[in-house]
Amino acid sequence: MSCPICGKETVQKYRPFCSKRCADVDLAKWLKGGYAVPSQDPDDIEEALDAMLDAAEAPPKPH
Repeated sequence: MSCPICGKETVQKYRPFCSKRCADVDLAKWLKGGYAVPSQDPDDIEEALDAMLDAAEAPPKPH
């Protein structure tokens, strides 16, 4: 089995990856939405637009 990120042979400890680095690269893709499937559903688009507009109108949060 080869690593889905770089193609090298996998290591049991990090399976299905070859290293912690490749596992972290994959996790970063998940967290940043790199594996998201775009939706063509008009309801999803409306909800996303409403959420974006609400966030833009919200006052900034204090640190």
